[in-house]
Formats: sequence, structure tokens, C-alpha cells
Amino acid sequence: MKTYQPRLLQEDLYSIPIDAFFKSAFSVDCVIFGYHEAELKVLLIQRGTEPFENYWALPGDLVYPNEDLDSAALRILNDLTSLTNIPIQQVKTFGKVDRHPLGRVITIAYLALVEPTDLAPHASSWASDTRWHPIDDIPQLAFDHREILEVSLEELRSRILHEDLWSKVLPAKFSLTQFQELFETILGKTFDKGNFRKKVVKFKFLQKLEEAQRGVSHRPSLLYSFDAKRYQEMKANGFSFEF
Repeated sequence: MKTYQPRLLQEDLYSIPIDAFFKSAFSVDCVIFGYHEAELKVLLIQRGTEPFENYWALPGDLVYPNEDLDSAALRILNDLTSLTNIPIQQVKTFGKVDRHPLGRVITIAYLALVEPTDLAPHASSWASDTRWHPIDDIPQLAFDHREILEVSLEELRSRILHEDLWSKVLPAKFSLTQFQELFETILGKTFDKGNFRKKVVKFKFLQKLEEAQRGVSHRPSLLYSFDAKRYQEMKANGFSFEF
């Protein structure tokens, strides 16, 4: 039987049978964040099968031998929550040896930021339930999904400073208060209102409209819209948020 001799190790220390490298499974976990009206949530499923039956978990499952990772992520999310066309992005790979009780499983995490009121997830396949959970009130999770969630949240916080993920969850017309609330909620910070506005009104991709809020109990605020083309131009020149 052919064996693999690891480089940087002396040949007489040990050798590993080549077939040992083909006994690991791959899985995908989807971390779907939902933002709506200054609240951040994450979509969880309740497992209807062992291991960790009845535990809440991130939507995830094993990758088929004949599919690529991106396709597997979209399939698995649809299989367990019935959601489609979610703009997911890879986050990180998790590969601790003992993270799954049935054997070696290497997981690739994906994330997305969505407006939850636009979606209607419902459990399917072996998931017995699916529900949005506030990010500050997460139940005990199966496997190492708490770690995956925390890493993905930090990645989301980083990406909204460099990408326009935030634009997907704002109304087409929004106030600067709504804009500030979004960043405060996701970043977990509080900004001085005056200083925040001094910064953002200089952003050319925020277009002030000749209209104000309607039907509000307070003084109506002016509304803005997002200019994606100008944002991409500024991003190409190195723009990122610095709050």
C-alpha cells in the first residue's frame, strides 16, 4: 500500500497510509443574519434527528461527493429552511478533530445578511422547526455551532465596513437615524449622533432626497437613498467606514 511521507518530518518517525486521507467528510453550515428595525437575529433550525436531536443549530449538512461547496450551501439551506436565492459568502473552515461525534467532519461556514420580513422560511427535510432568534438570546446550540456563530458575527462586523451588505437590509428610502441604528446594532456600538452625521453626510453614495418621513410621531427626518455606482467608485479608491 502506498503511503504519504509528510514533508518536514523525518521519514523514520512514522508514515500514514494514503487511504487514511480519504476518510473525512465535509459539511456546510449557513449563518443567515436578519436585520430589521434595529434588531439583529440569526436563523436557526431545530434538529429532528440524532446526533443532538431537538437541539437548535445552524442550517447545515454534509456535502455530497459530486457537488461543489457553493452549490452544497445553497442546496442545504433550501433543504432545511426552504429558502432560495440567498446571497451567501464563505467565512471560515472549522476542522477540529473531535467536533462531530460520528467521525471527522470539516465544516465550511457561509454567512448572509438579509431583511427577514422579505422571507418566509419553514422547516423541511429532517429539520423539525426553523425560527429567527435574537443575536443576544441564543439557546444552547448543537456541535460547535456557537463558535461558528460568533466567528461569523465578527466577520459580518468586519465586512459591513468594507462591503455594501448593509444596503440590502435598508429601505429604498431611509433616514440617517435608520442608517446609524443599523451600524450600531450590527457593530454592537453606540455613536454620538452629531459626529456620526458629520461623517456620513460627506459620503457621495448617500443621496439626499427632496422628501421626508411620513406618518411619524416625531419631527419628520429627511430621507436618503443609496447610489451603488458611486459606492463602487469610492470603494475602488480605497473607501471603508471608519467609525
